Amino acid sequence: MRKQILIIDDEISIQQTLSGILEDEGFHALCASSAEDGLDILEENHVDLILLDIWLGDNMDGMTALEKIKELYALPVIMISGHGTIETAVQATRKGAFDFIEKPLSYDKIILAISNGIRFAQLEEENKILRSKTRKPAQLTGQSPVICELRAQIERVAPTDAWVLIRGDHGTGKELVAQSIHQQSLVSSKPMVEVNCAAIPEELIESELFGHEKGSFTGAHSSKRGKFDQADGGILFLDEIGDMSLKTQAKILRILQEQKFERVGGHKTISVNVRVLAATNKNLEEEIEKGNFRADLFWRLNVVPIHVPSLIKRLEDIPLLVEDLMSRLSSKVLGNKKFLKGALDVMRHHSWPGNVRELKNFVERLAIMCPTDTISGEDVSLFLTPTAAITPPHERSAPPLAYQEASFKEAKKCFEQEYLQQKLDENNGNISQTAEQIGMERSHLHKKLKNLEIVH
Repeated sequence: MRKQILIIDDEISIQQTLSGILEDEGFHALCASSAEDGLDILEENHVDLILLDIWLGDNMDGMTALEKIKELYALPVIMISGHGTIETAVQATRKGAFDFIEKPLSYDKIILAISNGIRFAQLEEENKILRSKTRKPAQLTGQSPVICELRAQIERVAPTDAWVLIRGDHGTGKELVAQSIHQQSLVSSKPMVEVNCAAIPEELIESELFGHEKGSFTGAHSSKRGKFDQADGGILFLDEIGDMSLKTQAKILRILQEQKFERVGGHKTISVNVRVLAATNKNLEEEIEKGNFRADLFWRLNVVPIHVPSLIKRLEDIPLLVEDLMSRLSSKVLGNKKFLKGALDVMRHHSWPGNVRELKNFVERLAIMCPTDTISGEDVSLFLTPTAAITPPHERSAPPLAYQEASFKEAKKCFEQEYLQQKLDENNGNISQTAEQIGMERSHLHKKLKNLEIVH
């Protein structure tokens, strides 16, 4: 792909001369006659380097434009001027200019300065990538069978370009799974752009995803690149995809299929190459049946489904999770608090409805509020919600008499009848709500109720 050079100069002859030189050298030139037009072009296009005239015949001169550009973009800027002085060159350099060239322009000087500027920008980008790789990578803590299987799934899918639908309850670590896939992917040097579909108002989500043109709606004082544009060549992470409106789902489906879109208020078609990861805590099959989610979008996203297990399904990981959480809290909390075995045992008998997020908050609360350096089982019990406790196996009561003399098959049927009838009563006989509550597909539940002869 050819490097794009933006020329900002109010002299058309200079634009034409520089454009010809750049095209001959294999670059693609973009031209603007004012600083304002140049900033608009930067918002709409990927630019590798800028040639900026100091003396511009408009409201914003070159020095002011240089400050604005360096504030918004990490791009090399080469200043050009027909009235250059040493003082002007020093001032431009202090404001962030990469180089300073006087008019009349020398062909060799221009090409050398551009080549050096692009090489410098590439080195900066490589250094940024190296620095990011030295940070602690996203990792899933634990050695339980379900977490080992989850890690194996991530290792298999990450190096591919397959789209992934990450599912799991609130607080299980779906975003961490997305980060792990990105870090192990072939585009780890490219950005992973995140969109929280639940946090953006419906009237703004199109602008957020696709960008908008200047003046396209009230408050659009300048053009803006959208998340799809920003993620070009990398990964787009659509978090809480189940909360996206049907109207936006229809638009996003077309873009996901074609990898092309127009900005809000614009007519120019923009092509991107984006790998999509999506996450939700909702039962999308149930949402499809209710008419809240498009089936075609579900099948487009659900190329490789990954389920993140709830904490209650991997309680054996709690000691490792607590150790990891405490190591991250060490900079925030005075002293080096230690969880005793009794404390960990009590925590392993808690249901943790808020999953790892709840555990994290609880560990931080204990580390701050417990006055001693050791945290005991009594300390944990004091802060835990009693209703969320799981009864240890040795304390569980014997099964009801009705089950004791029945065969396994009869006891199972009796339990299912009692359990499902209770759940139906809780939901006023609503099958859809009951199915969602117990994590069963509606059609499967309906069939089960019929086989058990439960009247609803």
